[in-house]
Amino acid sequence: MADTAAAASLDRLAERLGHSFKRRALLVEALTHLSATERRSRAYERLEFLGDRVLGLIVAEALLERFPAEREGDIAKRHVGLVRREALAEVARRIALGDYLILSRGEVEAGGRDNEALQADAMEAVIAALYLDGGLAAAQRFVMREWHDLMEAPAKPPQDAKTALQEWAQGRGLKLPAYAELSREGPPHQPVFTVEVRLEGGKTASGAGTSKRAAEQAAASALLAAITDGKNA
Repeated sequence: MADTAAAASLDRLAERLGHSFKRRALLVEALTHLSATERRSRAYERLEFLGDRVLGLIVAEALLERFPAEREGDIAKRHVGLVRREALAEVARRIALGDYLILSRGEVEAGGRDNEALQADAMEAVIAALYLDGGLAAAQRFVMREWHDLMEAPAKPPQDAKTALQEWAQGRGLKLPAYAELSREGPPHQPVFTVEVRLEGGKTASGAGTSKRAAEQAAASALLAAITDGKNA
């Protein structure tokens, strides 16, 4: 009965992915967290590595076609935003990928199904499974469908706060901004990081986020706002 339920669950996910798997074991591997298997090779980490490259290739090609007049630097900014953890997790939530993950009981109790980093990693692994089972076309169909709105949303190339702050500093002959983690609080599956950013000359600001990267962005944004408003000058 359990096997029947598991098979039905895989069928539902495969339908959502838009692909009928010839090698269902690939999909199982893409959904299996290390905590749920004694053999690392059966967890999704290896597929995650491949999926990152497949996603990057598909998105790069799509952006070149979508924005033929943009320079490489602007395309690169768009690319970074589309393949980063937040974008992967957004798509994972949209397809309810967390419901299908194969986790240990402890990981489930720790909130693993809602963990942004875990969902993003598994999303990359699923893209790799699509690629290995159905070729680039299968992965491309899924990515182009699920990333379409993300690609179309920004009229201008996005510039994250860290890049903007770095360019501000370089434009004034200053050293690159330095980031330092001040604290990490909360449960393992929902951590809150606090990070401080410091510019040469003593200008500082701090920010918080559910990942170290997000906290760094928040800190950079806060410092940019301060120096733009003439504060900390």
